[in-house]
Amino acid sequence: MDSLILGWREWVSMPQLGLPAIKAKIDTGARTSALHAFSIETFGPEHQPKVRFGVHPVEDRDDIEIWCTAKVIDRRQVISSNGLSEMRYIIRTPIKIGDREWPIEISLSNRETMAHRMLLGRTALEAQSAVVQPWAEYKQTRLGFDVYKTMLRQPPVHRPLRIALLTMEPDNYSNRRFIEAAEARDHVIEQIRTLRCYININSLASNVHCDGKALPFFDAVIPRIGSSITAYGTAVVRQFEMTGAFCVNSATAIANSRDKLLAHQLMAQHSLPMPVTAFASSPHDTDDLIAMVGGPPLVVKLLYSTQGKGVVLAENKKSAHSVIDAFRNADANFLVQQFIADAAGQDIRCIVLDGKVIATMMRRAPTDDFRANLHKGGTAHEVKITAEERKIAIKAAKRMGLKFAGVDILRSAKGPLLLEVNSSPGLQGVEQTTGADIAGQVIDYLAAQTFQPRTRVRRQVVAAA
Repeated sequence: MDSLILGWREWVSMPQLGLPAIKAKIDTGARTSALHAFSIETFGPEHQPKVRFGVHPVEDRDDIEIWCTAKVIDRRQVISSNGLSEMRYIIRTPIKIGDREWPIEISLSNRETMAHRMLLGRTALEAQSAVVQPWAEYKQTRLGFDVYKTMLRQPPVHRPLRIALLTMEPDNYSNRRFIEAAEARDHVIEQIRTLRCYININSLASNVHCDGKALPFFDAVIPRIGSSITAYGTAVVRQFEMTGAFCVNSATAIANSRDKLLAHQLMAQHSLPMPVTAFASSPHDTDDLIAMVGGPPLVVKLLYSTQGKGVVLAENKKSAHSVIDAFRNADANFLVQQFIADAAGQDIRCIVLDGKVIATMMRRAPTDDFRANLHKGGTAHEVKITAEERKIAIKAAKRMGLKFAGVDILRSAKGPLLLEVNSSPGLQGVEQTTGADIAGQVIDYLAAQTFQPRTRVRRQVVAAA
């Protein structure tokens, strides 16, 4: 292999860190290479730690920030060029100079006061039999900082993510699957109990606290918010959004889907077909309410219900009055909805992710119930949906603002009817029925969103004259 000819300063790139161009000083007097890093934060298990850090790749431009993640391979005592000794995290990553690319070890250190944001030591040069000409510079390909202006159009950079899984049921099937899928892809995922979180609301810093301390920055958040804590849970999700974390479903989208009245109003606004639905407060309107949906049999639903709970079938007018009066006496908000008899106790669950239907199953209610929820003893089998059903499922999720959703559709004599949209669909039934890796696809979607180069250009503040 020919020697690599270098000047005392060269342009380098580190593709896996998402750093397409940075100037490095070539220093054969230094054993270890060093990269300028700030806000250095470790995470992950002790036996496989990772480190997240920020880089200012352009000298005198602290408004340009690149956020990187890498595996920690060591922590060493390093003596800097000014004679000071410090403990530094060591990472391994490929470096590219000219047409050569090879892995090197790099220590992370704050080099704000140094002329160059990177120092390339002799250990990194030995593998390429490098020859340094100290009187010359830029002997290899010249790059440029303009690349940071177009980074969002570049291919995404793979790196380990730090993911928060917001849940109150840490041991259920869906959460276990998300953890398995994330860890299989070398990400770190941490379960956080939603009700243990509390938030510090101020204009300077948006923090989420848990168990007496501020939580670290998370790249992504998977909210599994129970219906009983929707208001508090969405407030916590909103706070995570304010920290800059990517949430698979936003707080607004979750709230839209959880409020069945609002959800049906959004469906109607966007001309989505659905069973006739009515809502009223006064007990004087009960007869008209029943008539609006075509009379009994009819379905009465609590506004905030999931898994078939709080959903009652009233088969005649007397039972309809009884159920409606009982809900009113309990100060419960509810909907009255047309019963679709020709659905024959079946519905279709469509899993929608990023505007695509990725799995579908037909659910059938048990013989003694009209609800097809698997939690109520229903059965399921894989089903092929029509183009119209697919279009409805995708449009419904989009109108709710949900990137990940379970959309329930009834097949009726009039065509497909949208029943409801779920912002936290369970994975067990649909994965076991269809064999689809829903959890893995969700993690891959998060990766595709957060692997995009994390360049942030802060607005320059100019003092008034």
